[in-house]
Amino acid sequence: MSKWILYLALPAALGALVGALILVALRSPDAPLPRNESYADAVASAAPSVVNIHSSKAVRPAFHPICQLPRYRELCDRLAGSQRMQSSLGSGVVVRQEGYILTNHHVIADADEILVDFVDGHTSTAEVVGSDPETDLAVIRVNVGGLRPIELGSSDGARVGDIVLAIGNPFGIGQTVSMGIISAIGRYGVSTSPYEDFIQTDAAINPGNSGGALVDTDGRLIGINSLIFSQTGVSLGIGFAIPSKVALLVLDEIVREGRVIRGWLGIEMDRNTAGGGLLVARVLPDSPAAAAGILPGDLILAINDERALSPRVVTRQIAVTEPGSRVRLDVNRNGEELHFVATAGLRPQLQ
Repeated sequence: MSKWILYLALPAALGALVGALILVALRSPDAPLPRNESYADAVASAAPSVVNIHSSKAVRPAFHPICQLPRYRELCDRLAGSQRMQSSLGSGVVVRQEGYILTNHHVIADADEILVDFVDGHTSTAEVVGSDPETDLAVIRVNVGGLRPIELGSSDGARVGDIVLAIGNPFGIGQTVSMGIISAIGRYGVSTSPYEDFIQTDAAINPGNSGGALVDTDGRLIGINSLIFSQTGVSLGIGFAIPSKVALLVLDEIVREGRVIRGWLGIEMDRNTAGGGLLVARVLPDSPAAAAGILPGDLILAINDERALSPRVVTRQIAVTEPGSRVRLDVNRNGEELHFVATAGLRPQLQ
């Protein structure tokens, strides 16, 4: 029996050896050896630039209408002097060595105190440089030396299917990294902002991740994590990040001007379901559009000789117009084509 085993085993072993030699011969000499994929280098590069943010504000109690009754007014007045502290958790990204940190507006809105925790364990207070509610971005600053700004990537180069890492402070448990892919780009219609242009990702983003970094596999910043779509309040794999291109433009303007400067005409528009153009639904009093003669019911056909494609596109077009510059509007009013020139104003800042 052992003799037959030898006869069968020897040819099989020789065949396996020959097959292995053939594979080695065909293998490219420059081909890398197989290894386990890791993003530890990307995390090591980006993580020191991502901070935890704790903001707090004093909140006075809201009173019941019963406080209007004389017998309860004294009690309500005494309670009016009391207040409680409301805390908020979030994340931020160090973007300049001078201490500038990008985060979300909703993380630091109305805060009386902002504390920043760095990955090395030390904590610093921060001051608000400026905020832009319409993009949900804010810039804060710490007086700390030796900061390590994050390496910047290109959100314009982001592609659906690219692997990304979300770094932040979910639920306040400490810095955490989650991995996913880019699910969509240019996503809009998920918030009230007229300037939304989100990167959608399935990397886990939870409460506390807001203001943190979305980075590529080289650890370069491509987005600021902002919000999630969820019916439970926790990640369901649908998260949204503000592209780094938008965030850095807002950063530059806030550092330079203290706020974001946008053009404004003072009109509200709807799509014209009956045909081309955009229907003027409302003209704000004392606005540049009102001064130029635009009326509710007008159909805007073009702005500065560019077709009025959608309220979103036109709002952005007006926003990038320098306040004080002239804006030409081609309008259809009761079947007659008219031309108006408005002087762009400064868009009022949301609070």
